[in-house]
Amino acid sequence: MPGESRSPPIVTITRLSPNRLDRQFQVAKPNRVWTTDITCVWTLQGWLYVAVVIDLFSRQVVGWAIDDHMRTSLVKALQMAFWRRKPPPGLLHHSDRGSQYASRKYRRHLEVMKREQSMSRKGNCWDNAPTERFFRSLKHEQLNYEKFKTQAVAKLSVIDYLAFYNGLRPHSTLGYQSPLEFEREFYRNAA
Repeated sequence: MPGESRSPPIVTITRLSPNRLDRQFQVAKPNRVWTTDITCVWTLQGWLYVAVVIDLFSRQVVGWAIDDHMRTSLVKALQMAFWRRKPPPGLLHHSDRGSQYASRKYRRHLEVMKREQSMSRKGNCWDNAPTERFFRSLKHEQLNYEKFKTQAVAKLSVIDYLAFYNGLRPHSTLGYQSPLEFEREFYRNAA
């Protein structure tokens, strides 16, 4: 549309947590460390925002939300992850310094669920590298080859990729297993 910016809006940041994860990306068990982030997808109907929560142990996307805005309603990704996984208290939850993650609502959710918040250092994407890598894969393997006419079609494309990523996509970090295969093997060996 003429005069419409293709850049996502800039928002301000208020409350910050220290970087407790400190790039310790190898985790011994599921539901000990989750990372999260948001990316945007352009459609002819405007921006679409995708939030994911990833379990660092298996690199599995355990929660996600897709919306046409970037407000704290993307806390839905966190709620989905908690509902699906029911992690024990003490889970470390790492994000960048985005205002959504620094918001009172998001921080309150973490406090109520007895989770510890960690945030990347200022301007350092490497502190959240596994989640950034997921978004790179999503865009390079799925989204960059289409121009989405509608947000609904873009949402379906993201959901299709999430199913592929968790169930079939091999990861070198996981010995070339998919996240689901890696986790299943862990639980088989633990039994």
